Amino acid sequence: MKVITNIRKMQEFSRQVRGAGLRIGFVPTMGYLHEGHVELVRHAREHSDVVVVSIFVNPAQFDRKDDFDRYPRDEQGDIALLEHEGVEVLFMPKAEEVYAPGAATRVRVEGLTDGLCGPRRPGHFEGVATVVAALLNMVGPDRAWFGEKDYQQLQVIRRMVSDLHIPVEIIGVETVREPDGVAMSSRNARLTQEQREIAPVIRRALCAMADGYLAGETSAVRLTDTARAVLATQPDVRLEYLEVVDGASLKGVERADDHTVIAIAAWLGDVRLIDNIVLSRVREHADVPSAAAVPTHIHGGANPHA
Repeated sequence: MKVITNIRKMQEFSRQVRGAGLRIGFVPTMGYLHEGHVELVRHAREHSDVVVVSIFVNPAQFDRKDDFDRYPRDEQGDIALLEHEGVEVLFMPKAEEVYAPGAATRVRVEGLTDGLCGPRRPGHFEGVATVVAALLNMVGPDRAWFGEKDYQQLQVIRRMVSDLHIPVEIIGVETVREPDGVAMSSRNARLTQEQREIAPVIRRALCAMADGYLAGETSAVRLTDTARAVLATQPDVRLEYLEVVDGASLKGVERADDHTVIAIAAWLGDVRLIDNIVLSRVREHADVPSAAAVPTHIHGGANPHA
């Protein structure tokens, strides 16, 4: 695996690859890789000739410095995992080069960032859009893969790419989960054992809403009441938001339908967890188990490398 840390060298490599008529698949990450990232890499491998994975912990998207400082890192473990998956290039640009002295440009996507995580994480999506636009210009991929766990982020990036006419196809990949239903996230490693045992209640709450929807309930209020009752069984979970939104605009809706997404953000201690359910998949693929079927115990460790 080739490791590139210089932006100009990355751009030159990409020009050579594309000049040879080969397709570049790109998976941008912040490192501390887990099976969710591996799934993105495997999708990229299936549809690309050359796979590039970036690792860059982007300081501009953290609304709290302590959150940035505590973000987990494991460079050697990440390298070993990517080599095992046959990745051709690992791109690790330096922060001082990504954000050169005097840099004054930021990318802001309006509308899609008005709700959900947007108001609660000031500057977050501006930081995400800016760094993703920059990375796409550095790597020059034909396609780029992102996980649907960060559903709002995915929609923001799609809009940004469309509005700025960046020649890349953005592809979302369904959330990869632990055996107990918890969405895989690098932040899971920061949970204590007790918190990790509580975390599946977030998925169970979403599944209860999906069960209600499949049974014919469409009222957003009644569906969220169902989920709140499930969350109330674990008082250590601090709900930040639980919303029923249109999957394209991310605006709240009064009635759920197959174009609806249910999104949640909650805290366990000082760890913020997000998750969602796309209702079109619930009906079409029956990929959401009954809330009662989601286990309450742990089948795997909290460490995403486990």
